[in-house]
Amino acid sequence: MSTETLTKNDAFITYLLRLADDRLILGQRMAEWCGHGPVLEEDLAMANMSLDLIGHASALYTYASELEGSGLDDDYFAYFRDDYEFTNLQLCELPKGDFAFTMARQFLFSSFSYFQYQILKNATDEQFKGMINKHLKEIKYHLRHSRDWVLRLGDGTEESHKRIQDAFDELWMYIGEFFHSDEIDEIMLREGNGADLSSFKDEWKTMIEETFKEATLTVPDWDQFMMTGSRKGMHTEHLGHILTQLQFLRRSHPDADWK
Repeated sequence: MSTETLTKNDAFITYLLRLADDRLILGQRMAEWCGHGPVLEEDLAMANMSLDLIGHASALYTYASELEGSGLDDDYFAYFRDDYEFTNLQLCELPKGDFAFTMARQFLFSSFSYFQYQILKNATDEQFKGMINKHLKEIKYHLRHSRDWVLRLGDGTEESHKRIQDAFDELWMYIGEFFHSDEIDEIMLREGNGADLSSFKDEWKTMIEETFKEATLTVPDWDQFMMTGSRKGMHTEHLGHILTQLQFLRRSHPDADWK
């Protein structure tokens, strides 16, 4: 196998892990709401979104393990890597905060994922394409649900408006990473399995601004300082804490099975 082929394969594995890590960590954060939702219906909705995200991560990890070819499985990627090996966006690992914070984060992530997956659904790799098309249906629901809550909270009471505005103000410094591209993205684009992030940035910003206007919210400064480095393993202190909870049981009993 040529060096070029190895580079393409390694890039694909890394790309899959990035997508999966985002969804595993955000899914785990959403799972923290189980039993604590503001109303029963919303408790169930957030639990279902958590299951969707973790399911997406599992499928992506499984395909990455197939391409990696050394016998590692999706459990390895989720439970046996250390924090510096994870490549999820920092936005995904922040503590769950209050309900407004959770919905604000979900809206930002789901809106970005929607545009990203609209491109990836035409990937040349058939297995990857199949996963993306299946997951996109659930992403559309996540976007619709979280956007509805942004509108309700933003144009609701004085308290709900303040909470959702404060949430976006706090999250804003993490959205710059959505559109960071590197050599992995370039290789994936050349192979027809990546998304040109710059191609939909303006459309995404328009969606955000129109939603904020309808919700009577103020759009924070697009040009403020933005965090970077998560795709290279640089994270906040919060990732280590969430991995401790996520990985404890599996690492304590590494040989356990369901039999």
